[in-house]
Amino acid sequence: MKNKPLVILLIAFLILSSVFVTAAAPDKLIGVNVILNTDITNSILVDLGKMGKVRDVVYEIDALTMQIRSSNLSAVRGLPYVTSVTPDASRNGAPVDTVFVEDFADGLSTWDQDAINVTDFGFDNRQVNYDGAGVYVAVLDTGLLDSWRQYFPQERIAEEYAIAFGGGGGEVGSVSSQPNKWEHDQNSHGTHVTSTILGYNLGGVPVNGAAPMATVIPVKVLNQNGSGWSSVVARGITYVADLKAGPLADYPVVINMSLGGPELDAMEKAAIDYAISEGVIIVASAGNSGTAGMGYPGAYAPVISVAASGWVGEWAPVGNRSWWWNRNVADPTNPADFYITDFSSRALSGQDLDVAAPGSWVVGPYQVNSGQTSFFFLGGTSMASPHVAGIVALMAQKNPGLTAANAETYLETSAIALAPGCRTVLGPSGASETFCWGADATGAGLATADAALSATP
Repeated sequence: MKNKPLVILLIAFLILSSVFVTAAAPDKLIGVNVILNTDITNSILVDLGKMGKVRDVVYEIDALTMQIRSSNLSAVRGLPYVTSVTPDASRNGAPVDTVFVEDFADGLSTWDQDAINVTDFGFDNRQVNYDGAGVYVAVLDTGLLDSWRQYFPQERIAEEYAIAFGGGGGEVGSVSSQPNKWEHDQNSHGTHVTSTILGYNLGGVPVNGAAPMATVIPVKVLNQNGSGWSSVVARGITYVADLKAGPLADYPVVINMSLGGPELDAMEKAAIDYAISEGVIIVASAGNSGTAGMGYPGAYAPVISVAASGWVGEWAPVGNRSWWWNRNVADPTNPADFYITDFSSRALSGQDLDVAAPGSWVVGPYQVNSGQTSFFFLGGTSMASPHVAGIVALMAQKNPGLTAANAETYLETSAIALAPGCRTVLGPSGASETFCWGADATGAGLATADAALSATP
C-alpha cells in the first residue's frame, strides 16, 4: 500500500481529535429528580452531598431534587439506595383556543353542564341530588386571579389550605412554597378550570357548576405562563396527600390536574401513588397532542384521565351568541350528538384513557387585562378534566369512602359508549368542520353525572 504512512497519520489524527473533543465537552451542571428505595436519612443526604447539591427533599415519597455535574450522573444512579435519577420534566396547562364572549344576558346553565346531565335548560335546573357539599377538590394549576372573589363565593375557596409552589427545573433552583401567590395569578387558566367545578358569578347571576357546593383548594404549581415542572407538581400532590392524612382525614379529597407533559416523571409517579394510598382521587387531562399520544400524569393508569368531547350544536345557529345558555342538549344523551376534538390526545400503547367530557368551547372567567373581569370560550382537555373532577366530587359526597380505583370503575362502566366515527360541526365563523376519531380517542365513552351516581353504591 503506497500511502500507508499517510493513512496511519490520518487515523492517528482522527483518534486524537476524538479524544480532544471528548475532553473538551463541558461537564455541565444539571438538575435531576432522585427516587430512593429506602427512607431518607441524614447519612444518605451527606453521602449525596458529596456528588452535588441537594435542593429539595420530600420525605413522604423518599424523593429529592439535586444539582450535579453531568460526570456524576452514572455514579448517583449506581448508588445502592437509588431507584431512579431523571431530569425534571416540563408541564403545561395552556388551552388550545380562546374566543371572547360578548353576551351573558340571563346566563344560567351552560351547554357543557347540560351535556354531563348536571343541569338542564332554565333556572333551578339541577338534575342530580348531589352538589359536592363536604368534598374538597384541590385544583393543581396556576392558582386564582386577584379578582377571584368577583367570580366565586369566598366560602367555596379553602383559603386556609391554599398555597403556591414555585421553582423546579433542576438547575434553575429548588422547589419553594409561596403562601400568598396562589391568589395573584395572571394566567387565568386555574380560574377557568375552577369555574367548571363550582360555577361562577356573572354580574350577580349565578351560573351552575358540576359541584357548586364543593370546597376548592387552589394549589398553584404552574407559573404565570401556565407551565411548570414535574418536581413542583409532585410537591403539590404530596401537599394535598398530607392534608388528607391530617386535617382533612374525615373528608373526601379529589385532585384535578389540567396539565401534563410527554413523559411520566418518577417523582411525580411516587407522589401520585402516595396520594392515592392516603385516599385521594386524582383526575387529569388526557393532553392536547392528538395522535402524538397522551400526556402524563393523565396516561398513568391509577389516574382518571379525560379526553375532550364536543357537541354538534355548539355554534348552531350561526350568529346566536347566547347559544351557550339558551340551547338545550337533548335528553336522553345521544352519542350521535357528540364528537371527539381533533386536539384531544389519543391513547398509545401502554397509556390509559378513561372517559371523555366537554372540552370544546367551554365558557368561563378568563382575563386578558389585569383587574378587568371577562369571560372566554376555551378549548382543551384542560377544560374536560374539571367536569369529571366535579362528577367525582358528587360521587364522593354520596359515598365518602369512595376509592380512586372504584371511582374509575364506576365512571367507566356507566359511561355512554362513543363509537369511532366522524361528525360535521359548525364552527364560530359559520364554516363547517369534520372531526373523525378512532377507538383510541374515547376511553370508555362520555361521562355523565346521573349515570355515574347511579353506579356509585
